[in-house]
Amino acid sequence: MRRYWIEKKDLFGDQVNFSGEVFHHIFDVCRQEIGSKFEVLTEDSKAYFVEVSYVSKKSATARVLEERIIPALKEPHLHLALSVSRFPVMDAVMEKSVEMGVKSILPFFSDYSFVRSGEKISSNKTDRWDKIVRSATQQSGRGDLMSIRPVVSFENLTQLINPSPSSAGLFAYEGPSTLGIKDYVSRIKAQHPQGLKDIWIIVGSEGGFSQREVEIFQGLGLHPVTLGTQVLRVETACMALVSVLKYDFDLMC
Repeated sequence: MRRYWIEKKDLFGDQVNFSGEVFHHIFDVCRQEIGSKFEVLTEDSKAYFVEVSYVSKKSATARVLEERIIPALKEPHLHLALSVSRFPVMDAVMEKSVEMGVKSILPFFSDYSFVRSGEKISSNKTDRWDKIVRSATQQSGRGDLMSIRPVVSFENLTQLINPSPSSAGLFAYEGPSTLGIKDYVSRIKAQHPQGLKDIWIIVGSEGGFSQREVEIFQGLGLHPVTLGTQVLRVETACMALVSVLKYDFDLMC
């Protein structure tokens, strides 16, 4: 079934109004018409099954036939801190993170980032990321929009992801590490028998992390986790870690 993301303000009782970019996408690009039925999603984790009743050149109206609640993401919420990589890689990670149920993404600048200055991340790029998130949300039927936080420096990153009694964190490390992802999960479950609200997954860009950054992470109590002897691409490492944590913390449903 087709799904489209709309703003809550476009819903009036049992009627949905479409205009602007949303109208263009649904009726010009996707060729919906009078009598078409599909779902619209809103930011309050609700889905509305609607039937189009009116279409003009620049606007349309649909009638709500059914309403359902979309289950919220289960805790612990997974947050991905990603060193700014090549933009096609960033795009891919944004899309797949939405589909995999990541709660938020925090891009940051590190010693080996592909881009090391906010001046090179234009508003066009952040607008593109927002569109990718909306498109992936529609495709997956997720009930909320994944948050993409403003890009921060490495120093600010360490303040934002400092582990607490209700959160934990790890960083993917291609260097020597005796802690595999399976052992890490067992360790943090033992350390937090009451459960966790948040888990931070920190992944470097194509160059990985510098020794300076590794030492800072370890000083914060963050664990360097290996994914095996094979060297993984950035996007592969992100999804591998998210997949393992989703499975081990029963977040698949």
